[in-house]
Amino acid sequence: MHRKLLPLASLYLVQGLPYGLQSGLLPILLRARGLSLTRVGLAKGLYAPWLFKLAWAPLVDRRGSPRTWLTLSTAALGLVCGLLAALPPNQASQDALPATVMGLLLLLNLGAAVQDVALDTLAVQLLDPAELGPGNTVQVVAYKLGAALAGGGLLVLLPTLSWPLVFVLLAATYWLAAALAWTAPALHQLPWPQPSEHTPHLQDLLAAPETLWTAGFVLTYKLGEQGAGSLFPLLLLDHGASAPELGLWNGLGAVACSITGSSLGGALLARHWEPLLLLRSVLQLRLGGLACQTALLFYLDTPGASVGPGTLLRGEGLALGVEGPGPVSTALPGGSGHHCSDHTPHPQATHYSLLATLELLGKLLMGALAGMLADGLGPHPCFTVFLVLSALPLLDLSLAPSTLA
Repeated sequence: MHRKLLPLASLYLVQGLPYGLQSGLLPILLRARGLSLTRVGLAKGLYAPWLFKLAWAPLVDRRGSPRTWLTLSTAALGLVCGLLAALPPNQASQDALPATVMGLLLLLNLGAAVQDVALDTLAVQLLDPAELGPGNTVQVVAYKLGAALAGGGLLVLLPTLSWPLVFVLLAATYWLAAALAWTAPALHQLPWPQPSEHTPHLQDLLAAPETLWTAGFVLTYKLGEQGAGSLFPLLLLDHGASAPELGLWNGLGAVACSITGSSLGGALLARHWEPLLLLRSVLQLRLGGLACQTALLFYLDTPGASVGPGTLLRGEGLALGVEGPGPVSTALPGGSGHHCSDHTPHPQATHYSLLATLELLGKLLMGALAGMLADGLGPHPCFTVFLVLSALPLLDLSLAPSTLA
């Protein structure tokens, strides 16, 4: 099993790089250039290609091998990063990033979305049913580690790294990953997909057990935490925190906590804990963390408060900056993966991509609207809304189908 999980871990780590780059590094750079919270939030529109994964997921299922798709998409990501290295934005400008750079970042997301479909398909085909639990843990942990390195890690090193150097390093990483995807012995064991006259339709996917409830849950369960996670580091930046500090405490430290939670969640699921009981406990913990985060922001607005060495805010940023405890992410893909494996092999990527696309839609909408809410209502009412949204998934769990209990 280890010879399967090691290459998958490396590839999932690389897959997390674009998310960390654009969720951790890019918003801080835009806010530091003087853009409003609304404009920073609207930059989430760069994630739009991920919403259309269902358009090419059937192609990955039915045309060519997932290893070929994975290799080509990863190499293309390296090419886009090379172009970004050659076109650095003007550091002295107070405007948004140039249209050319934004277009290349859009292409980066397009390539990453294709890579995501191919890698998920490859993982489902490669792993045996008994290996899906450890495989899901490897997926979540490696992805978050990659996001932490490209987000918090680059923020920590921001004063010493130039824009061209960052993207040269990313391009080299992608090309090494493409070579791994093509040459790894474990990935050569995949069967070549057989032609099929059946193209999966939406009604076929919705006919899968528990798909409707799972779809509704993944669409809504991250609304509150995504809004808070999008705004929290920007508000800390406004209150005097530096980019390296945010990278360390709200980036690397927070993801380290999240990875620990993901690993713990995978271990508990492997010991046959009931997923719904685990989800309920974790969602309650997340709600309490968001309440503390909201109280922290109220404190920052009191006279004399600051993010200075004499306060405990750095430690609180580490503890509260986690974007949702890891067991939630570990448990949900596990259920989706098992549902995929119970059906015909061809719709695997499409079924998985449907749930992943719905989750991303909820995150993208709230991430884009959070800045507007903060600019229009103010941070305090905005975070109160996030608290309410984070409580709703607990009510949703009471409506879960009995087959998931």
